[in-house]
Amino acid sequence: MSPIRNKLVDVIDSLPEQEQFLLFEIAKRFLPDDIATEDDLKAIATARKEYEQGATLDHNKINWD
Repeated sequence: MSPIRNKLVDVIDSLPEQEQFLLFEIAKRFLPDDIATEDDLKAIATARKEYEQGATLDHNKINWD
């Protein structure tokens, strides 16, 4: 871990749990709401592999009815 990250962890660990929750809620506001989860990244990687292998269907070949 970087030195600043270590300091942040130490500060967080020294706070009571309720204060940690408040800090967490504040920190979340700095994050974009469109961050890919681990499952999202796995699905994207799978889709890219399938596309590269030609294992996808053309949009026009799907029966949408």
